[in-house]
Amino acid sequence: MGVKEIIDEGRTAIGIEFGSTRIKAVMVDESGAVLAQGGHTWENQHIDGIWTYSLEMIWSGLRGAYAELRENVKKEYGTDIKKTGAIGFSAMMHGYMPFDKDGELLVPFRTWRNTITAEASQQLTKEFDFNIPQRWSIAHLHQAILNNEEHIKDVAYLTTLAGYIHWKLSGEKVLGVGDASGMFPIDSKTNDYNLQYLEKYDKIIESYDLGWKLRDILPKVLVAGELAGKLTAEGAALLDPSGALEAGIPMCPPEGDAGTGMVATNSVAVRTGNVSAGTSIFIMVVLENALKKMHEELDVVTTPDGKDVAMVHCNNCTSDINAWINLFHEFLDVMGYQVDKGVIYEKLFNLALKGSTDCGGLAGFNYFSGEPITGFTSGRPVFIRDADADFSLANFMRLHLYSAVSTLKVGLDILLKEEDVKVEKLYGHGGFFKTKGVGQSIMSAATGGPVTVMETAGEGGAWGMGVLALYLMDKSKEGSDDKPLSQFLSDRIFAGNDGITVTAPEDEMIGFNRFMETFKKTIPVEKAAVLAFEKKD
Repeated sequence: MGVKEIIDEGRTAIGIEFGSTRIKAVMVDESGAVLAQGGHTWENQHIDGIWTYSLEMIWSGLRGAYAELRENVKKEYGTDIKKTGAIGFSAMMHGYMPFDKDGELLVPFRTWRNTITAEASQQLTKEFDFNIPQRWSIAHLHQAILNNEEHIKDVAYLTTLAGYIHWKLSGEKVLGVGDASGMFPIDSKTNDYNLQYLEKYDKIIESYDLGWKLRDILPKVLVAGELAGKLTAEGAALLDPSGALEAGIPMCPPEGDAGTGMVATNSVAVRTGNVSAGTSIFIMVVLENALKKMHEELDVVTTPDGKDVAMVHCNNCTSDINAWINLFHEFLDVMGYQVDKGVIYEKLFNLALKGSTDCGGLAGFNYFSGEPITGFTSGRPVFIRDADADFSLANFMRLHLYSAVSTLKVGLDILLKEEDVKVEKLYGHGGFFKTKGVGQSIMSAATGGPVTVMETAGEGGAWGMGVLALYLMDKSKEGSDDKPLSQFLSDRIFAGNDGITVTAPEDEMIGFNRFMETFKKTIPVEKAAVLAFEKKD
């Protein structure tokens, strides 16, 4: 059967993901192969001390990404998208989107990037004896209560960005378990919010007399493969104003970018892990056993099918690298050379591997925003060097690649050394790994083991969301054998795809550890920079 017929019959799935800088839409066939893509570039805004995206940006961005997908389908296959087997939406996890009883957003969307909930985070972590990071939805909610914000008594529903999109397109107030685990702790035995913590939280806020219980304002939790509603006529019109897209399309549970990253790298089975490195960076390892104790540097979330996952999350990764590449691009332009940025990235990334393994006396911080792991509520990009440092371009670039993963290393050492968590396979994905072999080698030096990049990793979270939509289609078939998500991925999506594995030489691992000693010694420099360039964060 030709691709046109497959599309016309709806034997496809569509995944759409809202990343930090790009909204991406992907259509896949029943084997997971990408048929077409679309995208829309956007950027968060810093308004009144809050990192946010407006509702207008959200909807125009969604329609823009879908419109480009639709247009590319028309160009490539000579047909329009009228139906699809299933559709799913994912987005940046965490954050704060509270709505009143009429469905109106009460305050502008507060994204994961905000580090304004330290008091709430610390209080809840102590009360639960379970790490509640600042970016989690419950931390934002509780901080708003502690701040006596006017809107708190009017909260009727609290959700994430993915949950919001899904709600408006389907009418269903639900959330995938992975995304829900970034709102409030999940009990992996029940695949639902932890009942003990729910009851404890209601007692914590009892004196505020808010008129609601926490359970009543949170989305219903679903696991991968469950039907999460269907695209309504109103939802179809929101997504595709042309009217071509039909209502009634099955929708899978909306997920967070962490979950779609796990799917996109086939790392949902125990003892597997993945590193997502782009605007932010995080490493996730599917746990065999519960952690021995609570660590504020480690989050516990879940896979899309509910397995416990230990996560080290850092707010900053490639933004400082991108800023320097822009500077180099500007320099070349001034000198009269027209060079594509992609070429600059490739050349400089490869050059970095020729630098000293410990960066030759160069140090720095890539902090555009705060980093709770190292104790920062705000950040300033910093570059420093010894007067007698080997100040070469290769060392300069290696420094910035090291800087992108240095804070991650702090949390990773706790996970691998103190908790003795075993990782048999570690997969990398995101822009940091785009230049072949370079990001992998740097990450391998940081983790002390091999790092694999799959051919599919470049497709990203939107593709992972499309695969979750395929999983719903597979589970919905008559006579389905009810195979777990990990088996579905191994048998259907990744069969024969082992990826490319890179292990850094031992001297690079030793050099990275020497660099980390310098990194830790120079933390006071970053603190001084934050104070010196103090501004409204």
